[in-house]
Amino acid sequence: MTYLYHLIEQYGLIIVFLNVLTEQLGAPIPAYPTLVITGALAYRGQYPVALLLLVAVVAALIADYVWYLAGRRYGRRIMSTLCRISLSPDSCVRQTESIYSRWGARSLLVAKFIPGFASIASALAGTVGTSRGKFILYDGLGAALWAGVAIFLGGLFNTAIDDVLNVLAELGQYGMMLVAIGFAVFVASKWWQRRRFRKSLEMARISVGELDGLLKSGVRPTIVDVRSPASQQAGRIPGALTISNQEIQTFAFDAPMEDEVIVYCACPNEASAALVAKQLMRRGYKRVRPLTGGIDAWVAAGYSVEA
Repeated sequence: MTYLYHLIEQYGLIIVFLNVLTEQLGAPIPAYPTLVITGALAYRGQYPVALLLLVAVVAALIADYVWYLAGRRYGRRIMSTLCRISLSPDSCVRQTESIYSRWGARSLLVAKFIPGFASIASALAGTVGTSRGKFILYDGLGAALWAGVAIFLGGLFNTAIDDVLNVLAELGQYGMMLVAIGFAVFVASKWWQRRRFRKSLEMARISVGELDGLLKSGVRPTIVDVRSPASQQAGRIPGALTISNQEIQTFAFDAPMEDEVIVYCACPNEASAALVAKQLMRRGYKRVRPLTGGIDAWVAAGYSVEA
């Protein structure tokens, strides 16, 4: 632990750069503790505060710009990929779209303060065509605000942080074990949160082939599209009703109780569709199923969509 402490003292700026870069690229390695500790060291004159802030902002901008370019090139597919590898629940695409559609590029100012939002918001900015200049401006300001708060907290509580670091240093290898255990608990809690979320959405689903077969046989189930309004404008399954993602908790629905209801979205594990399906089942609908793969699977299978 003493070695780690001296490592932070000597190579703090490099560690900050690598930590912020890897976290913003999606690795579950929190950068805020590092920023707070180096902020306390900067307060003692170990290195300039302005340089520390610049290093953190540049690292964040590099990572976010990678996701921005990925969003411009691969579109919505990259957001689904991000949610699959994320430790946050799979509703992150829906939540990110909801925030970004309301505030636009200005949401990047607070993106890093919202767990699971920053990387997906950067990819979404590229997907929806946010200009490069506007993205860099708002993302840079947001990164400066995020890192600046951590550095300020480090300076404000530098005495307490020194006390904690000194205690860990005195504990030697046991101090290092405490840090490792803390990190393991953090990752495990996120994994458990994700697993519990997925478990809550387990239910019978319908494939795109089965749905197409129903439509061709003359059976007309009630089809519900729960994507964001921006995504719905790109086309929907013929005859689908639309529920805005902002209305998922409060939507009105008056289809006959005996109808079969098919709900679809464009998110990993059909998370938004399953949430709506659960609500409909609580309202008394018995024959409700999410569409496996959502609209992406429907389009990939070559089935038609309507404007």
